[in-house]
Amino acid sequence: MSTQPMEPKPSPMTGLVQIESSIEAIVRQRVAEERARLEREAGLTAQEVRHFKRPVERPFTKDQRGHTTLLFGGLTWKHEKLIHGALEGLGYVAECLPTPNVAAFQTGKEFGNNGQCNPTYFTVGNLVQYLQHLEEQGLSKQEIIDRYVFFTAGACGPCRFGMYEAEYRLALRNAGFDGFRVLLFQQSGGLNQAEAEAGLEMNLDFFLAILNAMNCGDVLNEVAYAIRPFEVRPGQTDETLERVVEYMHEVFRNKQPWRVGDKLARYLGGFKDTAEYIGKFLNQLRSDEYTGALERCRDMFDSIEVDRLRVKPIVKITGEFWAQTTEGDGNFNMFRFLEREGAQVLVEPVGTWIMYMLHQVVQKYRDFKGLDEGAVLPPLWRLDKRAKIELDYRTKVAKLKLAEAIFRREYQRIVDALGGLAHPLVDQYELQRMGHPFYNSRAGGGEGHLEVAKNIYYSNKDLCHMVLSLKPFGCMPSTQSDGAQAAVVSLYKDMIFLPIETSGEGEINAHSRVQMALGEAKNKAKREFQEVLEKTGLTLDDCRAFVDAHPEMKRPMYKVPHHKGVVGVAANFVLHIAERMKRENWVPERKVMVAVG
Repeated sequence: MSTQPMEPKPSPMTGLVQIESSIEAIVRQRVAEERARLEREAGLTAQEVRHFKRPVERPFTKDQRGHTTLLFGGLTWKHEKLIHGALEGLGYVAECLPTPNVAAFQTGKEFGNNGQCNPTYFTVGNLVQYLQHLEEQGLSKQEIIDRYVFFTAGACGPCRFGMYEAEYRLALRNAGFDGFRVLLFQQSGGLNQAEAEAGLEMNLDFFLAILNAMNCGDVLNEVAYAIRPFEVRPGQTDETLERVVEYMHEVFRNKQPWRVGDKLARYLGGFKDTAEYIGKFLNQLRSDEYTGALERCRDMFDSIEVDRLRVKPIVKITGEFWAQTTEGDGNFNMFRFLEREGAQVLVEPVGTWIMYMLHQVVQKYRDFKGLDEGAVLPPLWRLDKRAKIELDYRTKVAKLKLAEAIFRREYQRIVDALGGLAHPLVDQYELQRMGHPFYNSRAGGGEGHLEVAKNIYYSNKDLCHMVLSLKPFGCMPSTQSDGAQAAVVSLYKDMIFLPIETSGEGEINAHSRVQMALGEAKNKAKREFQEVLEKTGLTLDDCRAFVDAHPEMKRPMYKVPHHKGVVGVAANFVLHIAERMKRENWVPERKVMVAVG
């Protein structure tokens, strides 16, 4: 009989311990689960950090320049045509995009994010629409990606403009053009194309060519808007403008960058680059290549016959940069609408925005004088460090002041070459003085204090009867300006100011609002004209008879002085006629009515 050891029976205490441990495990598990839930709700859960990284693009290199087309857009067709000529003159293959239309807006909304401002939808959709058009012509998506790049401006600050780059990339990817190259020129930082083999070479030749093209575009644009409302033969200004812009396009296209000659280069040795840089700069200041061509354009414009005795209210355009610049569906075709309604449009030059950016940098240097990041000013007894800070500050500001003076001088040369019909650039320091009490001049985003300042400036200087501010729906910087404009309008009682928010729809409503404000401006211009006639003792027939006897006064480049307190062209013209009549002892011939019977 085998004997096996008997297994010990579990004691009651052992079972109790096991039950208690299992209960504790369940409690701990439930406590941990509840803690995790509460941490998730409170946002305290540690999550994996995934930093955003800009998508890596295939670079645009120098060897691709000959077979890669540089696309650009966003300004008026005049500016873009001249920039196109400048780029071709520098050796690039370039193409400007068409003016964005409502279909482009809808394309941008289809492939882009929700909640963007309408310039985003218009410009992004315009690029996608153009690429789709290329595809319809037989190019494959890969051929388009390989043979085209897009060059645009960017920015930072409290505005959705800073998100344009990401929006372009998203829409292009959603439309099937993933990998299409976007070159961004930042408002604060420049373009990352400084390498020797970069496809877009950002050198002095490039900047001078683009700035000259934009300045010429600004002045030609303003001259055309100043002549068109008074043209005797409808359409003649537009016909002349097309010929002028085409001619200037060829001037820019054939312009060769200044170079140091081979013989001189051998003598200069290692100083060749420095000498060439200085030579380019001096050539810009002294050359008459552009001004001579513009004088010929002036003569082409001067062949247009004008009637300055038409009473037209002057409407100054301000607002967000793109909305106040574009000439199409993006701002409800507002400029042409104003002219059809009998107004004279005073457009805003791109040069003002360039001067504003220079001014803001000067302001920043003043505010942060001697304050490096994380540093404090040295004590008063450290005269050596204080002197170095002062010297560094004055050197930086002097360079920017010189840049401002040169840019203003070059702009004015173009104005003078085109007959002096366009206005000079407004002094940024005067704009700051006017606008700062209502809108802090250190506030960034959009055009900052300029919208408020320009409203005061153009109204107080008797340069317009009405200010129309165009901005995208929901544009934050412009909306802030509109809030400040309420205080401005309450202080300047005679001011007519109208803000209009633009989008892809609502054109009829916007035009209706403009018509109401424009009616008031028309009445203001008519009262002004009638007061001038009464003051001079002339009639409209007297003025026309004098102009018929002096045909040079029918030319658009004929100088009519601006009189203080008088805004309209017709009113100023009557005062000038009266002055000439007095000098020439010219007595109006008036019919005498004889009573019969």
